[in-house]
Amino acid sequence: MKYTYEELAKMIDHSLLHPTMTDQELDDGCRLAAKYNVASVCIKPYAVKRAVELLKGSGVLVGAVIGFPHGNSSTESKRYETELACKDGAVEIDMVINIGKALSGDWTYVENDVRAVCTQAHSQEAKVKVIFENDYLSKGGAGLDSDSFKKKLCEICERAGTDWVKTSTGYGFVKQPDGSYNYKGATEHDLALMRASVSPKVQVKAAGGVRDLDGLIKVRDLGASRCGASATSAMLDEYRKRETTPSAETRRPASIGAGGY
Repeated sequence: MKYTYEELAKMIDHSLLHPTMTDQELDDGCRLAAKYNVASVCIKPYAVKRAVELLKGSGVLVGAVIGFPHGNSSTESKRYETELACKDGAVEIDMVINIGKALSGDWTYVENDVRAVCTQAHSQEAKVKVIFENDYLSKGGAGLDSDSFKKKLCEICERAGTDWVKTSTGYGFVKQPDGSYNYKGATEHDLALMRASVSPKVQVKAAGGVRDLDGLIKVRDLGASRCGASATSAMLDEYRKRETTPSAETRRPASIGAGGY
């Protein structure tokens, strides 16, 4: 295998963010994360205390989303939500930018919004991942094409102190020509672009559309260090299967960005 089990497992932020998630599903999800020894669970702020309790001693970190999923909370709300999540034991914070302000070209607002969360989290020894929601940025904005817009966000977030830049929430649904709603999430193009648009001290996280082992490996190849996923067991069970049948690794091409996770 190209990467070790630990290298791939420690890329995964196991996502427990569905709007209908029950207490039992949270407990089961945390136990699954511990079983597979992933990097972290990515959960809603109210669940941090419970997750910390369940994962104590497991080596799996607890991360919380802030301003999720659309980034519309005021800056002070995001800062305070970060403070509370860190007090409850979160050591990673996944915040969503104010997408409307970014599309309006109010770069000062966006930078101050990100900086407020980063400053708060870092003061409590937590790290920050900043979510762009790239599905909403496909046409660019503020006089910039899509790629230039994303590059600009990368520059702003690095200046504001982020530890990761992140593609998506997994809930950035866009109306399709047939009237339905769907999203791509992480794409190979965006991951390569974002990796090239920040310095080595800033990491890149993929989220949305990565649902199998081949996709996870491709994310790693493109330079991302974390991947948000709910298909953790499928990915890592497949790894164990391929350990015993190495030729299976070449059976299908790696692809990402094909839909939800």
